[in-house]
Amino acid sequence: MTLEALGRHPLRLPILALVTLSIGLAGCGGSSKPKKDVAYVARDVDTLYMAAKERLDLGDAKQAAALFDEVERQHPYSPWARRAELMSAFSYYVARDYAKSVQAAQRFLSVHPGNKDAPYAYYLVSLCYYEQISDVRRDQKDTKQALDALTEVIRRYPATEYATDAKLKIDLVNDHLAGKEMEIGRFYQHSGKWLAGTIRFRSVIDKYQATSHTPEALYRLVECYLALGIPQEAQKAAAVLGNNYPGSEWYGRAFRLMNAKAPNTKAS
Repeated sequence: MTLEALGRHPLRLPILALVTLSIGLAGCGGSSKPKKDVAYVARDVDTLYMAAKERLDLGDAKQAAALFDEVERQHPYSPWARRAELMSAFSYYVARDYAKSVQAAQRFLSVHPGNKDAPYAYYLVSLCYYEQISDVRRDQKDTKQALDALTEVIRRYPATEYATDAKLKIDLVNDHLAGKEMEIGRFYQHSGKWLAGTIRFRSVIDKYQATSHTPEALYRLVECYLALGIPQEAQKAAAVLGNNYPGSEWYGRAFRLMNAKAPNTKAS
């Protein structure tokens, strides 16, 4: 199995990566020890790599990452060093130490940009950001980083299953970003800053029209335009809402609102 094959089961990376990067280790000796293993003790590369793998097998991902780092530190010119770099990134990912996982993966890519495992490294970076996507009420820095990283996977490796999975994840990322725009727009609206709210709701419609937030964004535009005294624009937003989401709750509310506030320009 190659690292490219991991894309078939992106959510099962912890199991599959061990199989992939353990090839060639059969028959290697060595045993793992508790936390003191990270102290510098000169060991042959096979023993050190096996110790790291065993810690990962036992669920001690952070200790495993430290040991994989030792492989690279003690044997920088060994073929195992390249594998250890990527396994270190993976181990930090399993341990949910996303910052170190990204650093390790990016270090691997800087040294081995054309390596056959580069697609997996890019994908791992995108997963680290993706799994940090926070509630829409918080800063969306991680969400934007996830979008950039996922887009990079698709751009560089469009024919891979990593790209296929990245496309699915981008849908959720866009929904989060649209949700943030909606939250800010509603805040401006409730503060009486109708124009500022309009800009945010327009952003949702222009940039994230395929998300679940679009019907509400159109309705909020109807409210804002009416509050700004431009019922013709409100009617246009209501018409778009009716054409695209005729059975939605938001269109029903827009229809009633137009009837009440601007009956001469009501949505049809």
